[in-house]
Amino acid sequence: MAEVVEVLVPGGKATAGPPLGPSLGPLGINVKAVVDEINKKTATFNGMQVPVKIEVDAKKNFTISVGIPPTTALIKKEANIEKGSAEPNVKVAGNLPFEAAVRIANMKLEGMLSYELKTAVREVVGTCVSMGVTVDGKRAKDVLADIAAGKYDSVLVK
Repeated sequence: MAEVVEVLVPGGKATAGPPLGPSLGPLGINVKAVVDEINKKTATFNGMQVPVKIEVDAKKNFTISVGIPPTTALIKKEANIEKGSAEPNVKVAGNLPFEAAVRIANMKLEGMLSYELKTAVREVVGTCVSMGVTVDGKRAKDVLADIAAGKYDSVLVK
């Protein structure tokens, strides 16, 4: 029976320390080999927390599957900000291009509650509301209203 370890690691910068080392050590596998493989697979998500799943079978073989970082981490990267606003309705933390919201929605679509791109983009823009991030220079709530009114349908509905 396979053992499964699920952790959040910094993209491209995982180490044998916590949370990986203590979780993998008792399984009797080469922790350094696992860490090297994780770093290779998560290098494109540098600076973001990435969900990683490690499966170890009875013969001590391991397989690594890398998830998509949380929506907030993707928004921070695309908007080039360190963190969201402490006062989202008062202070603006950054600006996210609408095209980036569509890209993030496409990346996350499989794991979202939405079945369509339009609703997935609404989820991403909704996250911008709580982070204090504008979308194309407009308040995220206004962009949500525009999406609902169909102003972005040429981009979102295929």
